[in-house]
Amino acid sequence: MDKEEQEMLKDLIWLNAVIATELIQITENTSQILRQQPPPESCLVEHRALREKALAIAESYRPGTALGPHLRGHQ
Repeated sequence: MDKEEQEMLKDLIWLNAVIATELIQITENTSQILRQQPPPESCLVEHRALREKALAIAESYRPGTALGPHLRGHQ
């Protein structure tokens, strides 16, 4: 695999992590709107862990992006 292909794969992995974490946030927001209260604490804990795992994967390929601060800023 040449350098260009490696960089493309790194970009795709990072982008998939962004999509995954944003989908988790959309799920939480939708749940809160429909329930008219926050999602269950167990879901929030699990979602937090999933976001952190996706972030760790993304940062292993693209460190220093805005993804970490953005995710940690989600409510």
